[in-house]
Amino acid sequence: MAMIPPAANARADAYFEGGYWLILWGFLYGTVVSLLLLQLRWSAKMRDLAERITRFRWLQTTIYWVQYLLLTTVLGFPLEYYQNYVREHKYGLATQTFGPWMGDEGKSLLLGLVLGGIIVVALFAIIRKLPNTWWIWGSVATMAFMVVTVAIGPVYLQPIFNKINRLDDPKVTVPILRMAHANGIPTNDVYEIDASRQTTRMSANVSGFGGTMRITMNDNLLRRGSLEEIQAVMGHEMGHYVLNHIPNFMMFLFILVVVSFAYLRWGIAWALKRWGERWQIRDIGDPAVLPLVMLLGGVLFFVLTPVTNTETRRQEKEADMFGLNAARRPDGFAQAAIHLGEYRKMRPGPIEEILFFDHPSGFDRIHSAMLWKGENLELFEKPAAQPAAH
Repeated sequence: MAMIPPAANARADAYFEGGYWLILWGFLYGTVVSLLLLQLRWSAKMRDLAERITRFRWLQTTIYWVQYLLLTTVLGFPLEYYQNYVREHKYGLATQTFGPWMGDEGKSLLLGLVLGGIIVVALFAIIRKLPNTWWIWGSVATMAFMVVTVAIGPVYLQPIFNKINRLDDPKVTVPILRMAHANGIPTNDVYEIDASRQTTRMSANVSGFGGTMRITMNDNLLRRGSLEEIQAVMGHEMGHYVLNHIPNFMMFLFILVVVSFAYLRWGIAWALKRWGERWQIRDIGDPAVLPLVMLLGGVLFFVLTPVTNTETRRQEKEADMFGLNAARRPDGFAQAAIHLGEYRKMRPGPIEEILFFDHPSGFDRIHSAMLWKGENLELFEKPAAQPAAH
């Protein structure tokens, strides 16, 4: 911790604590946008336009979705621009100029139109077909969609934004693959992603399922991290795979999704009974109800932020300990935590950590690494020379 200059520490604290306010402002901003679409009947007008264009229900839903996403993207752009462009540049974490950044924003929008359109059309079809049990089957469909997205992400989605190449540097790959094979991870390649075109942050992951599973690190980690840091970080990421964190988190999300759909079933019925006629929304199968869904969902997930953060932080802590045991690079792990401290608060208060941290704090990680090293000093001390036999 003493290696971090006070000015850098203050800068990181200011950046991270500003994120607390962005959680609130993001929630309020989204709430206002949803209320505008409902109160001014823009949502109903977009539905009416879709119905004038075609008589097919699934196509009406698709046309509505395109209008909805384009309008909310435009209305939400000021906050998006400040949060992910202006602010990131202010703290020296972004590398893109405005043009390439807008290019990535456009790609995200196109992905949202396609992937979002698929799930929205499917969910409204379920609602219309199964009006009494839609919330159960909607939960199942949503989780199936999420699993497919996670599975195809490394191979089909990431390359839309970044170049991914097989890494051929033996001094980097050999220790990583040796560690992977020792822990039952079925891969013979390590991939590099050119994240430096967007950010200065260091990161890595073990992602995907089965044939799409990949070990990937970004070029910032390769350029800025020592070999010890790289091995420590990759040991952590392998921990997520070996400890089944992806399927376990999917199960956690499934429970959360079922609870969310049950809450939506009650909340939408209550809201439509009171304001449905005023908003010109016919019933729960009407695509014009989507802003209400987003409004209610935003309230729920804002309240559940500490819950989701705590579950993620628990898994990250488990992966930290796995990585220390697998890589045996406590100094590298501590140095990586210092690098991450460029944009994370290193030493929060206990309540602050519970509410806002989805990873263990930098202090917690460095402390854990040094405790591990202190209890395993024999791995780092050279054995005393033995006297020659006579």
